[in-house]
Amino acid sequence: MSEKKDASVWQGFKAFLMRGNVVDLAVAVVIGAAFTNIVNSVVKGLINPLVGAIGTKNLDNYSSCLSSTCEGDRGIRLLWGSVLGATLTFVITATVVYFLMVLPMSKYLGRLEARRKAKESAHEVIEVTELEVLKEIRDALLAQQQRGPGRDGR
Repeated sequence: MSEKKDASVWQGFKAFLMRGNVVDLAVAVVIGAAFTNIVNSVVKGLINPLVGAIGTKNLDNYSSCLSSTCEGDRGIRLLWGSVLGATLTFVITATVVYFLMVLPMSKYLGRLEARRKAKESAHEVIEVTELEVLKEIRDALLAQQQRGPGRDGR
């Protein structure tokens, strides 16, 4: 009994791993990690020096002290430069992801949806009930009787 249970657990785990979305998620994590390195390099190599032109070239060095002195371990230091750097990294990442991935994909999916709807409307079948067909036949016969006999002498 236990062996069957273990086998079904492993079968379920195998099925979980083989689903497409797990593989997609793994690829996204790897790509995201590589992309994070690029964005961090842009922030540290370009943004930090530009913003740091005011003073230091490293945003991590910008801080404020809540107490009168912040020497060594004394005082409470707020590292707002680090927060600013992380915020810039986030904004740059979000901007790049939106404009290079989300927006083009949305436009592409919108075009696909429009094509699908156009194809469906072109192949739309008009459903006619049996009663409607019989009414059309009756109306055609009545119209023929009212016109009188045709050329064949009926």
